[in-house]
Amino acid sequence: MSALGSCERASTGWTLGGGHVIDLARPEVVGILNLTPDSFSDGGSYASVGAAVAHAADMARLGAAMIDIGGESTRPGASRIEAAEQIARVVPVIRAIRGAAVTDSHGRPIPISIDTTRAPVALAAIEAGADAINDVSAGEEDPVILALAAERGCGLVLMHRLAPPDQDSFSDRYERAPVYADVVKEVAGYLGTRAAAADRAGVRREAIVLDPGLGFGKTVEQNLELIRRSAELASLAGGYPIVSGLSRKSFVARASGLGPDSRPSARLAGTIALTLSHAQHGARLMRVHDVGPIVEALRAWSRVTL
Repeated sequence: MSALGSCERASTGWTLGGGHVIDLARPEVVGILNLTPDSFSDGGSYASVGAAVAHAADMARLGAAMIDIGGESTRPGASRIEAAEQIARVVPVIRAIRGAAVTDSHGRPIPISIDTTRAPVALAAIEAGADAINDVSAGEEDPVILALAAERGCGLVLMHRLAPPDQDSFSDRYERAPVYADVVKEVAGYLGTRAAAADRAGVRREAIVLDPGLGFGKTVEQNLELIRRSAELASLAGGYPIVSGLSRKSFVARASGLGPDSRPSARLAGTIALTLSHAQHGARLMRVHDVGPIVEALRAWSRVTL
């Protein structure tokens, strides 16, 4: 059985709030919308509501199946942001996207996920129109978030990380590298445990997707191993769909032969190559900054592969 085939049989869709279902028969693109001044790649680029809505509309027009909105940077070394400030950043934009009737390629309201570890932020975003919660702490930082996802019937992304961003380092700059006996088995074991916790909280299985946390507590080689063995990870973690979150990250630069000081926006070629590799190995939700080029690359790849 191919890596691609095993993941396709594991799940065929992701159920969100608002009656949305993202078909995962083939990889879909999630567009990143950071409403932060300090994100590693595009911090401060969408500081006004108008700029943020325009960018969301552009990503939807270019083929994004979802917009992922965050009000707190998760780059290594980033300062933590209080829930009230996150809410002030994200809620006006979510409301404005809904007010502007931004649609996906099928003419349906574009699904929105809220990137946060705080239940109050998630609740405010859902009430403003979000359909999913993307929690980089997998519900550990604020366990209420699991019950909230269950109560509101929204989608849930559970991610692996070793430490909060303010205690982490870029993948190519660790003074002391993270140690795993087997990075794939350990990440899969953790994610399976967190999915079980979500299940106990009442979250539907079809609402859960898992993110191995590329760039979060992993060296360059550990990130590449997680991509290479993605189908195995999915199987070990319970067969849930896998999220690819590698866009413009430092390990992409290193894998591409770029210097450590390369600009994130200069990492497009490596991002495309590793995104296609992750898709080949079974990932189904590709969270990216450069929606247009990734959608085009996946479309061409699928003509040969699917």
